[in-house]
Amino acid sequence: MNDQLETFRYDDDVVRKFLVATFVWGLIGMLVGLLIALQLALPAVNVPPFLTFGRLRPLHTNAVVFAFAGNAFFCGAYYSTQRLLKARMYSDLLSRLHFWGWQFIIVCAAITLPLGFTQAKEYAELEWPIDILIALVWVVFAVNFFGTIARRRERHLYVAIWFYIASIVTVAILHIFNNLSVPVGLFKSYSIYAGAQDAFMQWWYGHNAVAFFLTTPFLGLMYYFMPKAAERPVFSYRLSIIHFWTLVFLYIWAGPHHLHYTALPEWASTLGMVFSVMLWMPSWGGGINGLLTLRGAWHKVVDDPILKFFVVAVTAYMMATFEGPMLSVKSVNALAHYTDWVIAHVHTGALGWNGFLTFGMIYWLLPRLFHTELYSKKLAEAHFWFATFGMILYATAIYSAGLTQGLMWRAFDSTGRLQFPDFIETTMKLIPMYWMRAAGGTLYIAGMVMFGWNILMTWKKAPANLEDPVVQAPPLEKRYPPAAAKGGLLGLGWHRRWEGLPLTFTVWVVVAVVVASLFEILPTFLIRNNIPTIASVKPLTPLELAGRDIYIREGCFNCHSQMIRPFRFETERYGEYSKPGESVYDHPFLWGSRRIGPDLAREGGRYNDLWHVRHMENPRAVNPRSIMPPYPGLLTHSIAFDGIQRRVDAMAMLGVPYGGAIQRGEAMAREQADSIAVEIVNEGGPAHLESKEIVALVAYLQRLGADIKAASTASADATAPSSPEVH
Repeated sequence: MNDQLETFRYDDDVVRKFLVATFVWGLIGMLVGLLIALQLALPAVNVPPFLTFGRLRPLHTNAVVFAFAGNAFFCGAYYSTQRLLKARMYSDLLSRLHFWGWQFIIVCAAITLPLGFTQAKEYAELEWPIDILIALVWVVFAVNFFGTIARRRERHLYVAIWFYIASIVTVAILHIFNNLSVPVGLFKSYSIYAGAQDAFMQWWYGHNAVAFFLTTPFLGLMYYFMPKAAERPVFSYRLSIIHFWTLVFLYIWAGPHHLHYTALPEWASTLGMVFSVMLWMPSWGGGINGLLTLRGAWHKVVDDPILKFFVVAVTAYMMATFEGPMLSVKSVNALAHYTDWVIAHVHTGALGWNGFLTFGMIYWLLPRLFHTELYSKKLAEAHFWFATFGMILYATAIYSAGLTQGLMWRAFDSTGRLQFPDFIETTMKLIPMYWMRAAGGTLYIAGMVMFGWNILMTWKKAPANLEDPVVQAPPLEKRYPPAAAKGGLLGLGWHRRWEGLPLTFTVWVVVAVVVASLFEILPTFLIRNNIPTIASVKPLTPLELAGRDIYIREGCFNCHSQMIRPFRFETERYGEYSKPGESVYDHPFLWGSRRIGPDLAREGGRYNDLWHVRHMENPRAVNPRSIMPPYPGLLTHSIAFDGIQRRVDAMAMLGVPYGGAIQRGEAMAREQADSIAVEIVNEGGPAHLESKEIVALVAYLQRLGADIKAASTASADATAPSSPEVH
């Protein structure tokens, strides 16, 4: 053993930077969340074109997930990694590039999303230049992290480092493959995947973004900061090993459960459900490991707000990871999907697990980073209770709203007809719950303000010169002891050995993630030719394609699905259920995941063109109870005809058979626009709309479902799905 000590300093400055960014972006993201909650209860709060629900919802989710939770993860990871590896970060320059690069990405998101630049994929809305920037900054983080591992002075990697490794490599894989697209402009692109395959890739990414950005990194933080705060070791080393590997392997399979009863192949959906249910066990293993770490220290919880935050965080994690597998069961999913129940589930995890763990971690860090006592323990206590009651109020309201939606949508009266055939009837029942939800969110944000004040005042008490702590540790021995693997497979000595071999450990993580992914992805793509095609389904016309891009720009998919499930209560309300062949030309797919408004898969021909014009200009002029934002700008903004040909060509590159439109897309679009404008005038509407965006959007809306209605009985038989209608 080398007993010569080396002296070095930790880099706590970058930790403080990420800490401040966590609070600032968290407050902004939550305020945007409060605004969109109010927009549901009070539609007048929508301010088109930039501050409407459809454009702000992705800003809220991106701000909370990638800005608040992302910066919190980096804050805790930079602090704990240096201590666990007994080394300063590999490069101060890379640390600063990571910090400022990530903040720049967030600013880009905050600007582009309200402007309507979006890929229309949940948690992956940002357009291709920002996606490239994310990849580059993530590589900077990864190089800095693994470089620190390479120069470490501690041989064995602690469990927190395992979770950081899994998060870094898996997020990179998910981000790259889900965001493959063909650019058609500086901030416009089309996904290379279409229809059911695009839906599969999106929820392979979307579910695992939750797993490897909001779960595994925070489990790593839990394994470091909770024992520190409790002054107790982790309850079980063996349980942490089982927890880690089963979670990493099982999580990656579960994504398809987001697509039950849609046009996704049945086997993929069922596989997702089976693995989701199995996922419950390792998830609770981690939660139990966290709570039992407090054994012998529960008396401290009464007086320590930090432990209170941690206990609620782990409890929320266990609640969310019990509810997730339950929601993946098809019969439960049939009731919950498209409702606010799923929104409540997500917020239990985000507010409880990610939020409370972040608060506890930062309260623990403040005295250590600013070399002074916390400004006010009482204020931290008040923050805890405001956030707790806010979360309870929020969850109560939104779970109630979800159940109300699910039950009212499927209710039939004694004559066998839908009891609530008008979608707005359900919406009106939810308004009091929307107000209650906003009240809960306000309490949570009030706690956030206390949090910020405590950070600011603690910082003000700090000494003027915040020097990085000086540490001494012996260098790492060059030779790794070969006899470390003892006890056979169950003795887990082999794992103890892996913990000293970071490259081997990382390779096995990659193998676990990639193998599990390929088992689902390859069959999904190999059966492409087996997705039943429908002869009458043709590509959108150039004008309809332009209208679809406006639909995406305004975020209509955030409120309206385009996927009718094979349930009687859905087919009675919306029409014939959706088939895989209907969306083979959709880059990206627009099936949606939530119904604040009705499904639009069969919207074409339901109303005349003028109805759509008046509805988009002012929804309450058509239906006084509507909560949809107005879009008057569509009647004054001109269609970008000169960009239509480029978009048609990009679709043709992706394999969409556009035929003659490849040569004369703009001319075809102008001809169709003229025709629709004349029809609007004939119906008693305004004149001179042939060059306005509303015409393109009307063309697209009128096309939805039209191909299916035109199909002959023979082609309908040929395209019948494998699963029968469910009653």
